[in-house]
Amino acid sequence: MSSLYLTPSKYYDEIAVLNCKEEKKLSGWEKTMFEKNEALIEGQNNRKRTAADQLLQQIAEHFSKVVLTDGSRKGSSNVENNCSGNRQRLGAAKSTAGMNAVEFRRRGRQMVDYITDYVENIENRRVVPSIEPGYLKELLPLHAPQTAEPFERLLQDFESYIMPGVTHWSHPRFHAYFPAGNSFPSILADMLSDALGAIGFSWAACPAMTELEIQMLQWFGEMIGLPVAFLPFTENGTGGGVIQSSASECNFVALLAARFEIMKELRQRFPFVEEGLLMSKLIAYCSKEAHSSVEKAAMIAMIKLRILETDSSFRLRGETLQTAISEDRNLGLIPFFVSTTLGTTSCCSFDVLSEVGPVCTHNGLWLHVDAAYAGSAMICPEFRFVY
Repeated sequence: MSSLYLTPSKYYDEIAVLNCKEEKKLSGWEKTMFEKNEALIEGQNNRKRTAADQLLQQIAEHFSKVVLTDGSRKGSSNVENNCSGNRQRLGAAKSTAGMNAVEFRRRGRQMVDYITDYVENIENRRVVPSIEPGYLKELLPLHAPQTAEPFERLLQDFESYIMPGVTHWSHPRFHAYFPAGNSFPSILADMLSDALGAIGFSWAACPAMTELEIQMLQWFGEMIGLPVAFLPFTENGTGGGVIQSSASECNFVALLAARFEIMKELRQRFPFVEEGLLMSKLIAYCSKEAHSSVEKAAMIAMIKLRILETDSSFRLRGETLQTAISEDRNLGLIPFFVSTTLGTTSCCSFDVLSEVGPVCTHNGLWLHVDAAYAGSAMICPEFRFVY
């Protein structure tokens, strides 16, 4: 519809009002346009009725050029035949925009069937693709198509061009990295979330999303046996958290939070020392088995990172950490943060938290636990000995 937008200075020209009838909350500009269009719809005078007819004729002409996903064209006569009243006209125009509800239901069933067949028969596919870099460039047009294609053709292209280059993370013989967690319930949940199309960057942006996030953190924290001080609904507590978009972002945010707190403390202790000099003294720690995102986070946060050796079982030990802290303090540095791992990416090893934790407590360091790989195992009480 954006190609039909006209200047807002004209009293009824904005065609965006087509979609405003169902909206309960409108911006000031949309409300103004909608009210003016309502006056036009109610037929305040013949001049406006004539203007409405002209406007709807423009809409009909526009949709006569729209190519639907089945390859057919929706002619202006189809729009005009439904124009017994202005409200029906608006609804008819909206329903033909790309894919209407009837077609969406039909295509949705096809898509569910395709997804079901894929998941049910995934073991018959290669785990990793047998292609060379740049393979897709040779299969797709250099320039974007100017006309739509039938839906069936899109599925054929997906199977012929995209699937040969897919690594199937949910394959039963896929043993690298970590589980993809691709189940039928999660696929349905994604469909519902995508239908809402909401963004949860603040409570006001989508209250239900923010409050559901907090509730899920409460439930999950209880499931993995976290102390109540970590939970959001602890009375007079300071627990809680935020679900990040990735585990890598979690590592970064944890480091930023620790840096913020230590810098606040250092500025109070040394008010006349330049902030840049104070930050240059900070140093963080992780093991050589830590995920690469920890090193990346330190680079972005402009923090020195010391990567420590592990034992014969690829674990970070408390003694190793204590030695590094003592050495760095003797060099005039300020240790403040340790990133440990429950389930390293390379071999699923577990840093010895029962040793590292007390060292952090004794030295006043922040302790972050990257549990993206194996943290969910803590749901089972018999595995919590790694704490």
